[in-house]
Amino acid sequence: MSEKLQKVLARAGFGSRREIENWIIRGRIRVNGKVAIIGDRVDDKDKILVDGKKLASQKKIKRERRVILYNKPENEICTRKDPEGRPTVFDKLPPLKHGRWVSVGRLDINTSGLLLFTTDGELANQLAHPSSMIEREYAVRVMGEVTPVMIQNMHKGVIIDDDLCRFTDIQYYAGEGINQWYHVVLFGGKNREVRRLWESQGLKVSRLKRVRFGSNFIPSSVRRGQFIELSKNEIEKLIKSIKV
Repeated sequence: MSEKLQKVLARAGFGSRREIENWIIRGRIRVNGKVAIIGDRVDDKDKILVDGKKLASQKKIKRERRVILYNKPENEICTRKDPEGRPTVFDKLPPLKHGRWVSVGRLDINTSGLLLFTTDGELANQLAHPSSMIEREYAVRVMGEVTPVMIQNMHKGVIIDDDLCRFTDIQYYAGEGINQWYHVVLFGGKNREVRRLWESQGLKVSRLKRVRFGSNFIPSSVRRGQFIELSKNEIEKLIKSIKV
């Protein structure tokens, strides 16, 4: 069965569908020797070239779908290249013969912890989309006095930039005085949502680490800057967690 060209290339990890549509418009993609156009559909028999490089068969891409769990250190950015020369989360990932690693969402430069990568761009988009309703859990070190009213406010929800932001769970973890650790859970995770929720209560987040994505925790054996590849069973469990 044929599929849209941009969907096939997104699944192969080349980029988002919108990015690939721009590539098609710029003539970077050929199908069976002809320059591709928007609306082209392809199947496994078609020969697809991206910047002159042949795309692996769709059956092979689906069969060899890979997912890795990376323990991101602070001070790494989530883009492939940085004009300022700062280290990126892609620097330490294993090389691929076909396609490329696609991150499942992002963490800002000052946030550490669990970050997933996959060779399946469509899967990455589904996992990151808020409609998938996948929980993210963070360990947060907060500066300031945390009161029951503040906890209640963040449970109930706070309007930030016209969006309702809230934690589904907030648990005290450790610490005394003005530096205390909490674990918080939320679905989705808009840009800087965890930090901004605490800031809405007049508190400052001094450390932030993602410790869980869905059912996946960072194994104690995976130190900062290291990764582990998920098994096929773990990948299937992750896929089944998508509520779309």
